[in-house]
Amino acid sequence: MGRPGVVRIGSGRRDCLFESKGCKVTDGAVKTARVLVAADKFKGSLTAVQVAERVTAGLRHVVPDLQVETLPVADGGDGTVAAAVAAGFERREARVTGPLGTPVTAAYAVRGATAVVEMAEASGLQHLPAGEFAPLTATTYGSGELLAAALDAGARTIVFGVGGSATTDGGAGMLTALGARFLDADGKPVGPGGGGLAELVEADLSGLDPRLAGIDLILASDVDNPLTGPKGAPEVYGRQKGATEDDIAVLDAALTHCASVLGPEHAVLPGAGAAGGIGYGALVGLGARFRPGIEVMLDVLGFAPALARATLVVTGEGSLDEQTLHGKAPAGVAAAARAAGVEVVAVCGRLGLPAEALDGAGIRRAYALAELEPDPAVSMAQAGPLLERVAESIARDFLS
Repeated sequence: MGRPGVVRIGSGRRDCLFESKGCKVTDGAVKTARVLVAADKFKGSLTAVQVAERVTAGLRHVVPDLQVETLPVADGGDGTVAAAVAAGFERREARVTGPLGTPVTAAYAVRGATAVVEMAEASGLQHLPAGEFAPLTATTYGSGELLAAALDAGARTIVFGVGGSATTDGGAGMLTALGARFLDADGKPVGPGGGGLAELVEADLSGLDPRLAGIDLILASDVDNPLTGPKGAPEVYGRQKGATEDDIAVLDAALTHCASVLGPEHAVLPGAGAAGGIGYGALVGLGARFRPGIEVMLDVLGFAPALARATLVVTGEGSLDEQTLHGKAPAGVAAAARAAGVEVVAVCGRLGLPAEALDGAGIRRAYALAELEPDPAVSMAQAGPLLERVAESIARDFLS
């Protein structure tokens, strides 16, 4: 008999010993334990990079010489540029128009002829003063300026991550920044934001930047909502941007009217309702093609080769819940790992999924900070140290 925790495999003359935890056999050979940390941010507490750092530290408290590879991930929403930069893209900045019309500094990422542009960097909720919203007038103009900056940088492929927006203007502001004109009955530009689209009479896209015709623009989003209706952008996401019930009705009607002018067939496409309808603007005006954000980002970040080197994957995000299963980063990571036969565990601040749902998603086990600290405020404030303790538990359970 072998010693506890060790399995003996006989193969003719060849026997091999390997640890039942921390190693796996590939074609009769031992593969040394190597952990891939591919987690999203813990929103409000830790960036994806910080999550990776804390998990790595906790794992190595228990297994000091453990091989760990980190690949912070994102699903197209806020944090997408940071994930690209962590994977080796160059961070660049541009001064653009924020959602309220005032200048903001926005980052994008470039590697070769590929750029990663995150609309939230220009038009996201983070650019609104605390407690201040502008549901009817917030504009995506700065997102168009950020796309133009990527074109100026020589991008031929642009991954356009959309999510976390402060806007519900159907992408009209973005298209205007790129050369389109949205005119009222007097031939004057309509007002900013979704509210102004109620006055739209003519949408002229003939002046769009000609460089757009020669690029591959990928609309990367974790939502597949249509533009309007019960599952549309105003109804589903308007309230988080400060919209009242009356505002939602106004915005839904205005976007419906805009689509009747620009092209109603695009309004029902998956992703049209993403980020306040900027998805619609990208689809109808820029010739974008929609792909689930996490799938795009895993390709861009080089997840497949990193996965091939791993014996265990640690993924996660702040709240592991029902929304996670619908296109969020941990679900995408787990699906890819399961297809490759690599075991997955997850870390999170709060766990809202039963064991059977985790198993169905390909996640062997989830570790929540709330198990160590039930007070949400304390858990968020102490997320880093708590995450290290959680990672220690993962190492004891799966690697020691």
